[in-house]
Amino acid sequence: MREIVLINISGADRPGLTAAITGALARCGVGILDIGQAVVHDTLSFGILVEIPAGGELSALQKEVLFVAHALEQQVRFTKVAEADYRAWVAGQGKPRYIVTLMTRRVTAAQLERVSAITARHALEIDQIDRLSGRLALDTPEARSKGCIEFSVRGEPADPAALRDEFLLAAQELNVDIGFQLDTVFRRVRRLAVFDMDSTLIEAEVIDELAKAAGIGEQVAAITERAMRGELDFRASFKERLALLKGLPDSVLADVGASLRLTEGAEVLFAELKRLGYKTAILSGGFSYFARQVQAKLGIDYVFANELEIVDGKVTGVAVEPIVDAQRKADLLCQLAEQEGLCLEQTIAVGDGANDLPMLGLAGLGVAFRAKPLVRQSAKQAISNLGLDGILYLLGYRDRGEPGA
Repeated sequence: MREIVLINISGADRPGLTAAITGALARCGVGILDIGQAVVHDTLSFGILVEIPAGGELSALQKEVLFVAHALEQQVRFTKVAEADYRAWVAGQGKPRYIVTLMTRRVTAAQLERVSAITARHALEIDQIDRLSGRLALDTPEARSKGCIEFSVRGEPADPAALRDEFLLAAQELNVDIGFQLDTVFRRVRRLAVFDMDSTLIEAEVIDELAKAAGIGEQVAAITERAMRGELDFRASFKERLALLKGLPDSVLADVGASLRLTEGAEVLFAELKRLGYKTAILSGGFSYFARQVQAKLGIDYVFANELEIVDGKVTGVAVEPIVDAQRKADLLCQLAEQEGLCLEQTIAVGDGANDLPMLGLAGLGVAFRAKPLVRQSAKQAISNLGLDGILYLLGYRDRGEPGA
């Protein structure tokens, strides 16, 4: 009669250990039902679920494995698994799988406890836990730190809205970002990423910077803030703010453009997206003059933004149609996806304002980046604590340049 046995091996990581252990198993003629290995700070944890065929002997297997493990200074534990338990475990693989991504400057036990407790309350079983972020030096400044832990979980939450609310509350209380998404084939085959510009790719709202130069900064900034929170219609507020800039000398544009700074992580994100074969686009309610500057810095493929009309060296204050508003952003996303031969599930959209919500909702991965509360609560995913390169963690990519990560 066949037997099923779980073998757990732990100890200092050593070269050739996996080959030596599996060699011992090969000599016993066993089948491998499952296998997993992790190394944390040079300490190995290795698990193998094996099937001993009819006629095989557990004692012979134990002798072979113990001999090899002793020579490699490893601890070994053997646990028999009932066939009924194994069948129940196999049946569980039909359950949906989700990815929970915890992103923060520095990972703490309190953060991990909160996330794992929430998943348990909603009947989600943790299959695997991985670190996606690079190894962190102890003296790394907080502003330059990045930590990401990915949980692979199985199950079907009875109340997805309640689960999401708990994750949002935990994120606010513990200064973390928590992503929750169904693990599908599209997660790693997305190929188009579109971005808002102001307060997303750059750390400013350009129209507010122009207003400061015109001496009406506070007045325009107040309108911008209300529009981004969704309290004002974007088209109407855009025309109102633009009219206030009438007469602004075009010489101001170069000064404002020179003062703009890219958002943290932008260069890293776009370099990686380019390496992965993505097409990228700016879909901005801001101005094309500045969007083209950002395009040149980041190597972006497409730019769609509003034209700033200038006559006789001065801003006219007149809005040029078509205005890139919320609906136009959504339409452009669909247009670009079709042009690139992609379905919407293969797209990413990133923005911070209420006028970004339609495109965030259409994209396969919609990310509210350092967004207003309404946008953060409405979007599928949100990042508020890390830079733009945190988006790579939501795609499941590890930090590069770390052997053995």
